[in-house]
Amino acid sequence: MSATTATAASTSTTTTSTGTADAVSATGDTSTIRLTAAQAIVRFLAAQYTERDGVQQRLFAGMFGIFGHGNVTGLGQALEEIGGEVGLTYYRPQNEQAMVHTAAAYARMTNRTQIFACTSSIGPGATNMLTGAALATVNRLPVLLLPGDIFANRRPDPVLQQLEYPLGMDVSVNDAFRPVSRFWDRINRPEQLLASLPAAMRVLTDPAETGAVTLALPQDVQTEAFDFPANFFRKRVWRVRRPLPVAEDLEDAVALIAKAKQPVIVAGGGVIYAEASEALGAFATAFGIPVAETQAGKGVLPWDHPWNVGPIGSAGGLAANRIARDADLVIAVGTRLADFTTASKTAFQHPDVQVIGINVAALDAFKLSALPLIGDARATLDELAHRLGAAGVAAHDGAPVAALKAEWDAAVDELIDPEKPGAFSQPQVIGLVNAASGPRDVVVCAAGGMPGDLLKLWRPRDPKGYHVEYGYSCMGYEIAGGLGVKMAAPDREVYVMVGDGSYLMMHTEIVTSIQEGKKLTIVLVDNNGFRCIRELQTQSGSPSFGNELRFRDEANNRLDGPTVPIDFAANARSLGAVTYTATTPAELRDALDKAKAETTTTLIYVPVESQERVRGFDSWWDVPIAQVSAEPGVQAARADYEEAIVRQRPFV
Repeated sequence: MSATTATAASTSTTTTSTGTADAVSATGDTSTIRLTAAQAIVRFLAAQYTERDGVQQRLFAGMFGIFGHGNVTGLGQALEEIGGEVGLTYYRPQNEQAMVHTAAAYARMTNRTQIFACTSSIGPGATNMLTGAALATVNRLPVLLLPGDIFANRRPDPVLQQLEYPLGMDVSVNDAFRPVSRFWDRINRPEQLLASLPAAMRVLTDPAETGAVTLALPQDVQTEAFDFPANFFRKRVWRVRRPLPVAEDLEDAVALIAKAKQPVIVAGGGVIYAEASEALGAFATAFGIPVAETQAGKGVLPWDHPWNVGPIGSAGGLAANRIARDADLVIAVGTRLADFTTASKTAFQHPDVQVIGINVAALDAFKLSALPLIGDARATLDELAHRLGAAGVAAHDGAPVAALKAEWDAAVDELIDPEKPGAFSQPQVIGLVNAASGPRDVVVCAAGGMPGDLLKLWRPRDPKGYHVEYGYSCMGYEIAGGLGVKMAAPDREVYVMVGDGSYLMMHTEIVTSIQEGKKLTIVLVDNNGFRCIRELQTQSGSPSFGNELRFRDEANNRLDGPTVPIDFAANARSLGAVTYTATTPAELRDALDKAKAETTTTLIYVPVESQERVRGFDSWWDVPIAQVSAEPGVQAARADYEEAIVRQRPFV
């Protein structure tokens, strides 16, 4: 019997590190390899590659997995037997949701050219991944999810952890992944992989369509064997394209830019994914157009670049928001134009404002009734620059931009000043961590009030130096995401900024970071609960209710007793981290210096008494207020709300 028709056990010792790709011709080979469905998945994933701008690398850096009865004898067996041989490394996390966050952060850090697969058992293991799937899809980050599923043969129906659906027997909890996945399939026969896996790879490597991809794997099917064509496991290269918009749209864009008096560029995460920072900087400089940053686009230009006017929108700064208010042309590059970016459609107030949307995804390019330039950010900016230069379009005067930028920089200096009197505050903490970090170091954050403060105050110099997940604003992402960043960029220091509320939701990947030797520096700011939402609540006229971490007062049956004391440093030490506590700016400086010398994950606990947050700068966010209330504060807030919403404008 030849190697290509041998059993799975024998073929596992005769194939190359890319399955059979290098040993088997891509055409004319009719030989087969008998493998289980799970073994075929492992071998296929190991043979996938991406290529962009001539740089080729493996698509899958490895597989995260937590095993249970739904996958341990299928994918677990396959990973143990052949995973190491074919180069698909297995990683053991502590939580299924966290492993998807780690995978998403890794994909973001590699600009979506290298990714992870994640496998779980059926039942709670699978549904734990739902939040991570939604985060990945919202943020357009590729992750492959391989949850176990109910038996396809239905013999042991209902199996342990099976959801019984009374109207049909083909539904399981994995159907919940359909609305949060960009591609979904259930593999009921091993040979279905021949069609489904390539389709999944197409979505995972498509810059416009990417997100979570879910292949539900019935636990019996994972173990079933099939004679797979040997060619199925050949090396496959998925090229990441750089498409250009159609010529007529480019000409229309040139005309709009040429006549604009006060244009502004809004740069989103798509600019960074397209590795278009240099092209954007050259474009802005050549034509004198200020660049405003979104959360995902922050860092696209160094903070002190002369045309970088800082963050825009509801959490934006004074320079970008004032420029946006008066802009007659908005060039939106690689951004989803979410409500925080547009200040709930109040950011652009020029009566004749027009929008150009440069985006590889048509969905985003058409937003705000824009002239859509559907194409890669870098290729499109380069082509626009060529056409504008040929048309003789001159640069705008930079003096007004420089004046606003200087005013904004001074405001940030004042907010982060560690020597200013008063209680230690979150803005001061951010400034000190920023000062301690190096030019290539990375800050990681996600939900709560800290992302807004970071957007205003952090001063990155590297396009990959600012990593804040705000598309889904998922509490619990921070430490798991920091691990993914560190795995993708082990030569960079990673600073995880997290509040106490988010830390309590998910901190277990501290253990994984220590297990894998991936050092993180975690700065935990303690303000006794969900302080950001408390502020939103009280600013909306309601008394504080349900957001602070307090004991219940039995007299009034409300959570407004004394604060609950938690020893966060002791908790982190119990998981293996080195810990420090800092209650003053001087102590935090010292702790940050010591953390640099540590070789394992380190947590710096920073309790802050001051509830100072960074104020808003000429911005607004649509948070509806109750129309009917006996609370005087709510009544006043509703009146202010009705006055504010008239500034929202339709883009038709």
